[in-house]
Amino acid sequence: MSNGSTVIGKQADVVVVGSGPGGATVVRELSRAGRKVILLERGKDYRKWALYGTYLGATTYTDRHALLFTREGLNIIRPLMAGGATSMYCGCATRPPAWLKDKYGIDIERRVDEAIAELRIAPLPPELRGIASTRIAEAANALGYDWEPLPKFMDPSRARRFDCGAKCMLGCRCGAKWNAAEWVDEAVAAGCEFLTEARVDDVLVENKKAVGVRGRLKGRPFEIRGRAVVLAAGGIGSPLLLQRTGLHRAGQGIAMDTTLIMYGASRFPGNGKEPPMTYAWADDEMGYMLSTLVDPWLMYPVITALKGFRYPLTWPRWGNTLGIMIKLKDDVSGSLESERRISKPFTPSDQRKLDHATEMARRILIKVGAEPESIFITPMRGTHPCATVRIGHLLDRDLQTEIENLYVCDASAFPEALDRPTVLTIIGLGKRLSERLAYRL
Repeated sequence: MSNGSTVIGKQADVVVVGSGPGGATVVRELSRAGRKVILLERGKDYRKWALYGTYLGATTYTDRHALLFTREGLNIIRPLMAGGATSMYCGCATRPPAWLKDKYGIDIERRVDEAIAELRIAPLPPELRGIASTRIAEAANALGYDWEPLPKFMDPSRARRFDCGAKCMLGCRCGAKWNAAEWVDEAVAAGCEFLTEARVDDVLVENKKAVGVRGRLKGRPFEIRGRAVVLAAGGIGSPLLLQRTGLHRAGQGIAMDTTLIMYGASRFPGNGKEPPMTYAWADDEMGYMLSTLVDPWLMYPVITALKGFRYPLTWPRWGNTLGIMIKLKDDVSGSLESERRISKPFTPSDQRKLDHATEMARRILIKVGAEPESIFITPMRGTHPCATVRIGHLLDRDLQTEIENLYVCDASAFPEALDRPTVLTIIGLGKRLSERLAYRL
């Protein structure tokens, strides 16, 4: 087995690629149902690493050290690690949009209710939502907009010492936030085999049926056979695997929930040291979401430098900066050719949404006391690469591709952008898929 050319061979009922919320949900549910499951994760499990949740750590476990950009300059933060995006998210939970059921016939409400009850998803207590964040929400409500506390995958009682602020987007060090890797742990306890540093190169197809995957495990070739294959490698990883499998329409069109932050200086402390995204409001008719958010202290000058040389000069007032995140329901556009060749044009419709949202955010910041001349917006970034393997386009309502026994369960399956936190919707899809696979197998 020491020979580098030796092929590692394994057999399972189901092979799952990717340990984010979709993959973690599928492997936990199927393992508990008695199915033999193998989970493959390209990255490592960094949860116990001393640098997890630090700036240096974040540049280690993100794709291209957090410097992945589209051709148009859109920055994409893509964690490659156990737990996927839940290792670096804001811990926000919103129910699936009504159009997922009404327009596409995907009913996951019961499964979402199960997750909400099990994970005790709820807004933070009022005293933990942040003084500045609460003031922003109150100012918005005074202007007639119904900002509400945002439910969280966060339980302060789990924390060793609850210490949540903008830095938590680098990774949760206090333990309050739920991470999908916790469900991987439960799957392993139920019999799932979890392999990290396993890069999948190809899906094996025989007689138009998926029969396994092939790749390299810590540099050594492997081949794993299974009765079904579930790709949960994210909005970028899953379509690229499908392209190599011959489904060339994968990656034709992509959404990002394109995001930027509007900043304004004030005379009182800002919301950078407070838990991120504790309040939010969505204009579903127009197509955007607003929430309370500030970039972590050391990321702030890096992000603002992308806008122009004078903007990092505002760094000294970070502690007094108020931030409102703008998340757009952007159009599906562009293409995904490789991990380094991503195009995501900004459409005229996207621009109209952005113009409306920025005017709204500006009014709120002025109302809460930000100095008007200090207000500016950051460059855009892609927070949720999705809609690259869309339901109704490449997937049926059971998340199966045109290749039998080959499924996709992650944000790439979304038929359009959500413009809201995605994790709870992905969990719901994962539970639904698991029920169908357990029955079929």
